[in-house]
Amino acid sequence: MTIVSYQRKDSFGKIVDAEMNLNQIGLIVEEVWNAIPSHYSYVSIDTYIIMPSHLHGILIINDTNVRARHASPLRDIDSTQHKRQPLGIIIGSFKFAVTKRIHNLDLLSQEKIWQRGYYEHIIRDERDYEKIYEYIEANPINWSLDEENMTSERFLRPFAQLDRKD
Repeated sequence: MTIVSYQRKDSFGKIVDAEMNLNQIGLIVEEVWNAIPSHYSYVSIDTYIIMPSHLHGILIINDTNVRARHASPLRDIDSTQHKRQPLGIIIGSFKFAVTKRIHNLDLLSQEKIWQRGYYEHIIRDERDYEKIYEYIEANPINWSLDEENMTSERFLRPFAQLDRKD
């Protein structure tokens, strides 16, 4: 999946020498992303990369929701914790938690952090997984060519003609 910052701002850090250097906001994004499995026990995190203006990641959602019980409790207090939530709820909770933490620290002065929605792709086989995994891992190296990079040569090329003084 891909989750994009509001107005594609470079809010999470910078690419330096083909490596992503997270700023304070980027570190918060990473911490909350890595906490997803502690809130959703049926979700695990595979590879991910936080880029200056977006996050690419693979979440693995396990189909089983089986819990072992040694005794039947009088009241099942934790039954809602194990109810499987749709991906949209998981991503919405992630975005909310990041935004709340950033605003509580008085960073970005109550600005929006995220674009609406997210992009998802269901990985259906090993070949698809390998292609996406490699794309995520190579993202910092390819940043100078990325359409999301507002300072990339590829993005700025059409505007170069506007700067010419003929």
